[in-house]
Parts: sequence; C-alpha cells; structure tokens
Amino acid sequence: MKTLLKEIRGNPLLWLLAFVPVVFGAARFKPEAHTLLFVLSVLAIVPLAALLSHATESVAAKTGDAVGGLLNATLGNLTELVIALAALRAGEYMLVKASVAGAIVTNTLFMLGASFLLGGLKHHTQEFNRVSARMQAGMLFLATIALLVPSAIVEADSGTHAEFTNKLSVGFAVLLIAAYGLGMLFSLKTHRELFGSESHGEEGEEPWPIGLALGVLAGVTVLVALVSEIFVESVQEAAVSFGMTQAFVGFIVVALVGAAAEMASAFSGARKNRLDLSVGIALGSASQIALFVAPVLVLLSYVIGPTPMNLQFWPGAVVMMLVAALTASLVTNSGRSAWFGGVLVLMVYLVFAITLYLLPPGGQATPP
Repeated sequence: MKTLLKEIRGNPLLWLLAFVPVVFGAARFKPEAHTLLFVLSVLAIVPLAALLSHATESVAAKTGDAVGGLLNATLGNLTELVIALAALRAGEYMLVKASVAGAIVTNTLFMLGASFLLGGLKHHTQEFNRVSARMQAGMLFLATIALLVPSAIVEADSGTHAEFTNKLSVGFAVLLIAAYGLGMLFSLKTHRELFGSESHGEEGEEPWPIGLALGVLAGVTVLVALVSEIFVESVQEAAVSFGMTQAFVGFIVVALVGAAAEMASAFSGARKNRLDLSVGIALGSASQIALFVAPVLVLLSYVIGPTPMNLQFWPGAVVMMLVAALTASLVTNSGRSAWFGGVLVLMVYLVFAITLYLLPPGGQATPP
C-alpha cells in the first residue's frame, strides 16, 4: 500500500483520482445534471486509466507481454460487458449492438494505429510478434463473417423470419465462443513458444509486486466499470449540448471512454518499445469482444433480456467492422511498424468518425 500511495503522490495525473468520489456524489445528489456528470466521469476515468496502465505493465513484467496483454484486454472489456448487461436487461438492444460494434472498430483502428504512431515517433522502426498479431486478426475476421451472414441474409430475403435469425445467431454464438476458447488453448498452451515477445522494452520504473499489481487491476477495473456506467447514462443527454449525433456517441465517444484504461496501457507500452503488449491489448480486446462478449450477450438475452437478441447488425456497422478486420490483417502482415503505418490506420478510423459526426439525425441507420 505504501508503494501505491507513493506513486499517487509522485504523479500529478493521479491527483485527479479525487474526482472519483466526486462523480459518485454528483450522481447521487444531482442525477439530472447530465453535462456535469459527463465531464466529471471523463475526469475520473483518466487517472484510473493511468493507474491501470502501471498495474498492467507490472503484471506483464512478471508474466510476459502476451499474458499481460490478454489480462489487460479481459479486464478492460469488463467495462463494456457491465454496460452491455445493464442495457440488455432493459431491452436496449440497439445500444448493446452499437457498443459492441464501436468497441471492435475503436480497438482495432484507433488503439492499434495510435500505438504504431506513438511508438514510431520515438523509435525509428519497431518489431512485434507477427504470428500472434496475425492470429488475432484472423480471429477478428472470422467474427466479422459470422456477424455479416445474418445481416446479409435478412437484406437479401425480406421474408426471413425472426425465429430463423435467432436460431442462426445462437448457432454462430456457440461457434464463436468455441473458436475463442480453442484460440486461447493454442496460444497459451499447445503452441505458446510461437507467441514470445519480439520487442525489447526499455528499462522503466520498478514494477510493483505482483500481489499489489493484481489487487490494483481488480479494484480499478471495478471503479472504471462504475464510473463508465454513470458516463453512459449521462452522455446521451450531454451529446445534445455538444451537438453530437447518437451514432457518433455510440460508436466513437462511448467506445473511446470505455477503452481508456486499455489505451493508456497500449500507448505506454508502445512508447517503451514493448509493441507486443500494445498489439496484444488492441487486437486481443477487439477479438475478445467479437468472439466472446457479443456471443455471450446473445445467449444471456434468453435469460435476462425481455426478448432474444440476434447477431443481425445494421449494414453500416458490418461494413466498418469488416474494413477494420481487413486493415488489421494488412498492417500486421510484416511484423514491423513505423509511425506512418499508424497514420494510415488512424486515417481509416477518422473517415468513419467524420462520417458519423456529420450524419444527419434522420439518416442514422439503426439496427432492427
């Protein structure tokens, strides 16, 4: 605990942790002040993300970048899962699908591209484990195909019954979960020698003891989930004040804030020439959402949802996820990166962001 307090005292950014109890108090006594809650929740998530970043690096120093990246992606995705479960109980399936699609696109394009850019600005070229990155990109492409088929069938045949789409979605959900489990078995057990780190990290700060790091990871993840829930509840109303469309909020703003903790770890790893950690967090998080979180939500909708949820996404979301998967596959092909590669990936993301921001309210495509 002394180590943690010393870290907080020595890092001015972590002084913003004072906003964590403030945002909880404001949510209790001023629940109607949506714009205030929006600003306070963002200020609270930033230091929590920095704390989570340091804890993740300490765990990765003990376990290796592959396991560290997987752990960070898993804990980071708990935020999206908590938000999605709350929306699932309320039957807000459009919000669930928007958060899933937005998280996949944001993690694949923004997080990966920014990691390449930030790392490349400090290091001339960087290397990462090509096998690991290609496997994650391949799993992500598999998931986008499974999300594309139900949507394509409904678009092609307007007479398709909802019962057929629901059964198809359940079958695909089971397949995706099985593929994710087998992928973990392959990378962490039977062929783990292929997934060693290629990057050579710089000597940085002394890592925390593993017990403290794991405790901080668990505690901060819970706080991020709670603050993110306040953020999501307030962002819809606050978006009106800032002139943001619902499509932009769901796909861009919610996804960026929800992934803030993961991004802090990924960007820090890239700057320290630990690009395997960055790529593992970005692509690992995206593939985990696509192959595990989304299918689990489909299955849980039969238990806690008012009606079954399917994997039918609206055409615009499917196109963005497919382009993101293809982009990830293209830029990870060589196992090397430079800053301009990150610029290209970020440009693809900005094309989507600008389109969604300027999309007229009446022209927003929504899922069925």
